[in-house]
Amino acid sequence: MSLLFKSSILASIVLWSAPLTAAGKDAPFKAGPAAGYSSKQTNEGVTIAAVPFDTEERAREAFGKLNPNRYGVLPVLVVIRNGGSDVLRLEDLRVEYMTPSRSKIEATPARDVPYLSAPNRPRPIPGPTGGMKIGRSKNPLANPVIDVRAFSARMLPKGEEASGFFYFQTGHRHGSQVYVAGIRQAGSGKELFYFEIRME
Repeated sequence: MSLLFKSSILASIVLWSAPLTAAGKDAPFKAGPAAGYSSKQTNEGVTIAAVPFDTEERAREAFGKLNPNRYGVLPVLVVIRNGGSDVLRLEDLRVEYMTPSRSKIEATPARDVPYLSAPNRPRPIPGPTGGMKIGRSKNPLANPVIDVRAFSARMLPKGEEASGFFYFQTGHRHGSQVYVAGIRQAGSGKELFYFEIRME
């Protein structure tokens, strides 16, 4: 087999595999450092940033073709940096969306997001013989990327960061806040003071 032929095969493999990696449903999304976001708060050495992914551009960055906002679901990226002296326990982490009027909306677990869309109603489609057949539309929120991008850390060592999305059944309103509580120091069990992070 000639060197030229081998090179052609290798080039073909690279050309075919590159789009699959770039456009795959699990294409990498990396959050920035907590300190790099404007919407953040620091308590007891712990910094938490919160960013609403409420625009087409931001949604595409994290979820590809799926924009959860179109279906009444607001994704909020939460980044936690542990700059304290102890490991943090996040099993009891509570994150709520707080409107400018101080109404709180609880986060919907990622596993429940697919059930938030409108019922999958039958759609009549004319058949070739004049009869009607029933079609059903696909639920766009039943996309594994919702779960893949969700916040899932249970422990956070000192000096480390954890990030992921929380999902809320609301549209974003400027001046809203994200309320975060339930973070504990692993050694003492002490709960950190709650965070209220005002978003753009």
